Amino acid sequence: MVREFELPDVGEGVAEGELVSWLVDAGDEVSEDQPVAEVETDKALVEVPAPVDGTVRELHVEEGEVVPVGTVIISFDVAGETEAEPTEAAAETEASEPVDDTAGSPGATGAEAEDVTPPDDRVFAPPRVRRMAREEGLDLSQVQGSGPGGRITTADVQAATGDSAGAATDQTQSQSAEAPESDAEPGDSRSTSTGADSGVVEEPAAEGETPAPSPQRTEATTQIESADRETTLAAPATRRIAEEEGVDIDAVPATDERDGEAFVTPEAVREYAEAQRQAQEADREAVEAGEPVGTKGTEFEPGERERREPFRGVRKTIAEAMVESKYSAPHVTHHDEVDVTALVDARETLKSRAEEKGIRLTYMPFIMKAVVAALKEYPEMNAVIDEENDEIVYRDYYNIGVATATDVGLMVPVVDDADRKGLLQLSSEMNELVQTARDRTISPEDLRGSTFTITNVGGIGGEYATPIINYPEAGILAIGEIKRKPRVVTDADGTESIEPRSVMTLSLSFDHRLVDGAVGARFTNTVMEYLEQPDLLLLE
Repeated sequence: MVREFELPDVGEGVAEGELVSWLVDAGDEVSEDQPVAEVETDKALVEVPAPVDGTVRELHVEEGEVVPVGTVIISFDVAGETEAEPTEAAAETEASEPVDDTAGSPGATGAEAEDVTPPDDRVFAPPRVRRMAREEGLDLSQVQGSGPGGRITTADVQAATGDSAGAATDQTQSQSAEAPESDAEPGDSRSTSTGADSGVVEEPAAEGETPAPSPQRTEATTQIESADRETTLAAPATRRIAEEEGVDIDAVPATDERDGEAFVTPEAVREYAEAQRQAQEADREAVEAGEPVGTKGTEFEPGERERREPFRGVRKTIAEAMVESKYSAPHVTHHDEVDVTALVDARETLKSRAEEKGIRLTYMPFIMKAVVAALKEYPEMNAVIDEENDEIVYRDYYNIGVATATDVGLMVPVVDDADRKGLLQLSSEMNELVQTARDRTISPEDLRGSTFTITNVGGIGGEYATPIINYPEAGILAIGEIKRKPRVVTDADGTESIEPRSVMTLSLSFDHRLVDGAVGARFTNTVMEYLEQPDLLLLE
């Protein structure tokens, strides 16, 4: 039986998602709950599991497409299941098609299952092959597939368009032999070393460029598919390795294949990353020696002056939230400095104890406890305006959001009930949430429900900021970098002296509709008091 699988609701309020990558291909055997695709919503990157044990019949959506929840994205052949009642859409389709009642025809009542053939317009081809065919203006229904079950491969399309891989390779090699080295653009596939004694330094491949394969891998790579592909087959673990190594997986030469498509292995990723590091080191040595080295940009093609990419997903959601916040809540930002020398000492003392429990203790849990204490004194900072009912809602719970920089933009994981947790529990939960946000595995529930947000601009060397409120919250506190600065210190006997102290900057933005300037300043002063005297946190 054929089981069609629709894009599920991967989170509350999510109406659509971008299919980032397929983890399977047509013909692959899958088991129930095995991840088959990666889908990016406006909140996170999630893996979509297979609902059944079976064989992938067809991928209905191409990588990069944004599809609404409920759209059929993949179909499976499931053995042992009876044919389900046709859907309304399928019934209409069948009704519109002519039925041949002659024996042996697909529409005949007594036709055997093995005699049923797919319609003439049914084409078995992966998304990348379909995209290639469209670009070449090729009708796939006229192409004879050489893959399993008549599946059309890249080689079939190239052969049909008269642009076979071998011809392309021969042409490239001919151009390399005829053109002088000085004519080859940095990063161009022609700029390859022709031998060990050539003396040509291979350029590292910038993002979106074709890397020059090493001599020992050239033959194997060109037989399958050159690097700089539009789509690469690879296991999720391999993709994670590529992200950790900072390389574009589509640029990694592939020596393996699956069903005629290039398949990248973890070993290939590591080898390519090492080759890049070696090439970069060679470039640095050449620069020091005064030799000319290509300085091609990392984001633009030769002659390209502009580059466009879709404005969607997490980045678009962040932008919409910023606009809503800025236009809805009149922002005011209050700045101050606090002497945190005692806090630095306290954390240094407790850090080793936390490490014994497997917890990395940062300054953030101390700051969270100080903020919660101040929120209790100034409930306006923990309130929200219900604009629909013209009411101010004061909240007696304290869920602290921690703004986190990720590779797709700012996310705010939420630590619930921060007032009921100790330093170690706060630290452990926060570290886990921040990591899952950066890995794009965080659940939508962990990004909702904050009552106040803290953002650490000091982590990248900043001091002061004017943070935008995480609307509809009433305030957000930006923490600056702790720096050693001279301060006037008064001893118990009134003697003053100038000493180097650890100083942190605070920037509090608040909704001026809810919070007066005096309240914002007093709230900041209370936070400062707890940070200057961390022993007071023992009372909270």
